[in-house]
Amino acid sequence: MPKFNANLTMLFNEVPFLDRFQAAAEAGFKGVEFLFPYAFDKDALAERLARHGLVQVLHNLPAGDWEGGERGIACHPDRVGEFQDGVGRAIEYATALGCKQLNCLAGIAPAGVEADKVHATLVANLRFAAARLEEAGIRLLVEPINTFDIPGFYLNRTAQAIALIEEIGSPNLWLQHDLYHMQRMEGELANTIAKHLPKIAHMQIADTPGRHEPGSGEINYAWLFRFIDQLGYEGWIGCEYKPAAGTREGLGWIRALAG
Repeated sequence: MPKFNANLTMLFNEVPFLDRFQAAAEAGFKGVEFLFPYAFDKDALAERLARHGLVQVLHNLPAGDWEGGERGIACHPDRVGEFQDGVGRAIEYATALGCKQLNCLAGIAPAGVEADKVHATLVANLRFAAARLEEAGIRLLVEPINTFDIPGFYLNRTAQAIALIEEIGSPNLWLQHDLYHMQRMEGELANTIAKHLPKIAHMQIADTPGRHEPGSGEINYAWLFRFIDQLGYEGWIGCEYKPAAGTREGLGWIRALAG
């Protein structure tokens, strides 16, 4: 059976954020992830993890003004200093939380900037982050995201991400493979996972359409979970979906599709 962790940004929104750790543990999860920890004291987050026996699986590097619509700044030539400062801040949080992998959101391609410059900026920033994180014993991940949900997102296909990883050439740069995003962009999930499994450090799931629970849409998750197990994937799978009704009410998919 795959090893699922709860995304606390998306799940258990019925309670305040700091109470979601307890809710996840009571629901049977052993690990958690979320988009960003930076609005909270890192020691308070670490205490919740320890109290409820949870592993911090993942969080993102700072991604600019999220509330203002930014979705990462790694490809923005005029934000390099801010990006590098964010890497240091992320390492501080990840170290306090015992988090062994951080995801970098490439961001929406900035308007009016030449494509070569956008690409070169992303490459340089990822090289910087991969080296800094390697020193701290933390993996760096990059994630392609669909351009229906986030129009203009620069990194949006698996092959593009793999080519980027190969160009950078760091042993500390890995792929975060979100099945929801990649179903929307390219399909062919099983063969893509099998082809690139050696570079996949983390997976995330939701069904489509709607981004709700697995089993609510077109993706054959019962088959995919068996396939992923057969491939020997040993990483976590983050439950990054929007519950159709309530979080607890919708968790029956785990037994139905992956039990």
